[in-house]
Amino acid sequence: MMRKGPLAGRYPAVAAMVVAALAPYLVLSSTLDPLLPIISKELGMSPGEASLAEGLANAGYALGTVLSVQLAQHLPQRRMLIIYASILVIGSVLAATATGPVQFILGHVLQGLCTSLLLIAAVPPLVTGFPPTKLLPTAAVLNLSIFGAVALGPLIAGIQADHNGWRPLFWVVTGIAVLALLLALLTFEDVPPADPTATRSPVAVALATAGCVAAFYGASQLLPHQSLDATALAPLIVGVALILILLIQQYRAKRPLLIVRPLTSTLPVAGIVVAMSAAASSLPAIVLTGVVLRDRHSPLDLGLLFLPEFGGAVIAAIVFANLFTTRALHYFALAGMLSLIAGIALIAVSIPPGTIATLVGTGLIGIGVGATVTPALFIAGFSLRNAALQRVFAIIELLRAVAAFMITPILLYVAMTVGDSPAAGAQTALWVCLGLAVGGTLLAVALYALGGVRRPPSPAVQRWFTGEPAWTSPPLLAAIRPNATRGGPPSAGATPSA
Repeated sequence: MMRKGPLAGRYPAVAAMVVAALAPYLVLSSTLDPLLPIISKELGMSPGEASLAEGLANAGYALGTVLSVQLAQHLPQRRMLIIYASILVIGSVLAATATGPVQFILGHVLQGLCTSLLLIAAVPPLVTGFPPTKLLPTAAVLNLSIFGAVALGPLIAGIQADHNGWRPLFWVVTGIAVLALLLALLTFEDVPPADPTATRSPVAVALATAGCVAAFYGASQLLPHQSLDATALAPLIVGVALILILLIQQYRAKRPLLIVRPLTSTLPVAGIVVAMSAAASSLPAIVLTGVVLRDRHSPLDLGLLFLPEFGGAVIAAIVFANLFTTRALHYFALAGMLSLIAGIALIAVSIPPGTIATLVGTGLIGIGVGATVTPALFIAGFSLRNAALQRVFAIIELLRAVAAFMITPILLYVAMTVGDSPAAGAQTALWVCLGLAVGGTLLAVALYALGGVRRPPSPAVQRWFTGEPAWTSPPLLAAIRPNATRGGPPSAGATPSA
């Protein structure tokens, strides 16, 4: 008999494990920037080393999405989950006890890497491993775990900065990581590898590693250098090029690790566009707003100004849980993009924004993010068989991480170097955020229209749980391609081998 933990198969315990696994780093991703000056002063880190810690941790998060899929094919998945959680605890302890830059950077990079390893390993089984009746609470759990945690970051940062500290936060994060490890042990089920016969993909992993490290390193060095010199620009360009080469190579591969080709029909592409544009516009907008208001409010007051973002994320999660198994899923994602656009525009129109504008703007951004990225994941996921969900999450999270975590330092550089003052530069960068959100919305709507999707489909959830796609996604540009069939590409519902 297969070994099982005492809480194996218990939905509340498994859901709690997912929340505990994802929350630590995702909170830190939106908390660390305001705390870096305090951390740097105590640990003797230069501005370049502080940016490097943040950049390499984000690179680890992006890389983990690819690495987790590769490891899942050939190694027992739940055993790997315990290993990931254990390393997350080690990384959290290293960061919390750091006495110098190297120890802190190493610990924080391990936090970023293990969070995405856990995301790809733990979330798909939560979605597909329980009856369809659990899908609604799972939707809310995912939304709040990923975006609720991020939305709470500014308030938590304000509380810590107001007390001129950072270690208490990192010890709380360590405690949550320990809880995730404990729950992973209690819910353990000895699940075998996904496909031991799958082809190993060292080229894909190498491209992802080199591309993520180079791109995020280059982006992290823009602000400390305050110039577009080769030290920052060259690795940034090379890294982005390597990530593009990875996508092309995986699209053309006969037995790919990442399922790029099956995702190239209308609905998945539109979902990916929404996820990337929402990520690329929302996180920089929140960070830029904090930069503009930092000198006008105490850290705690500034954190409270961002509290509506969390409220917006909660509202979006509740509405999403009740709509995402209906046709309204598509319109909900569109409404989320419109809310995001309105929130960014409200803040950008007047720099610095007033208190009311900030409260309303951050609330709209919170609703927008909660109503876009997770719905976009399911718009793509419902287009393929549920067995492919792990790989769908991996490719979308890779692209979302690149869009959010790499664009943010670039736009911070724009804010600091463009215009007559930092406020003018921040306003310019916020207009760029608005342009990304508007452009992504228009492109997604155009993809639906050009794909011939006049009435978005309702997901056939029961059919999806039996192993078939929840709907048929038409080919790209089907409405204007005379030879395009309406049934989507032959591989759209396939579960490809690695």
